Amino acid sequence: MKALEKITMKPGTMLNPLPVVLVSCSHGGEDNLITIAWTGIINTNPPMTYISVRKSRYSHQMISKSKEFVINLVTEDMVKETDFCGVRSKRDVDKFQFCGFTKENAQVVNTPLVKESPVNLECKVKEVKELGSHDMFIAEIVSVHGAKELFDERSRFCLDEAKLVTYSHGEYFALKKSPLGTFGYSVMKEKTKKRREREKRKNSSKLHKDERS
Repeated sequence: MKALEKITMKPGTMLNPLPVVLVSCSHGGEDNLITIAWTGIINTNPPMTYISVRKSRYSHQMISKSKEFVINLVTEDMVKETDFCGVRSKRDVDKFQFCGFTKENAQVVNTPLVKESPVNLECKVKEVKELGSHDMFIAEIVSVHGAKELFDERSRFCLDEAKLVTYSHGEYFALKKSPLGTFGYSVMKEKTKKRREREKRKNSSKLHKDERS
């Protein structure tokens, strides 16, 4: 590893890359979509997440009143529409209709899922923190939906097949399918590593066979 010399910059939001998600929200018979990059997981049990929303956004009002929202993960095929939802307001356009997204009923909340998204997290707001330019909506994840096509024959959810994207310093990037490592690989026993490599080759061989048939 190479040690790097640094230049000090003014304080700012220089934490990158970030997830890019579509957040759906509803209130008073209206549905809306907003693009969010300031989101993440903050607790395991119960599963908790957050989104930070600028106070001036139309969705801020809707979420403040309904106390719920849905986080919809974004794929490469959804990037252009997702960007649109981040620069246009519900005040001017019906983003569901304009972008061609399909509404799907949620299981717990009264906010629609985006059917084109591979993963949907239904969330109920538990706390709101006013931070200045943005408010942080801290929420419990009350239901999760995953695309059926991403489950393999062993019922393992293959999120690496979803073609998800990330956001870094104003640009969208595709997540590469081949990982640099897996959690804990730095201390993995050699026999475990070899076993996982065999399983990976076996699954890859089966996938290529299925594609040819």
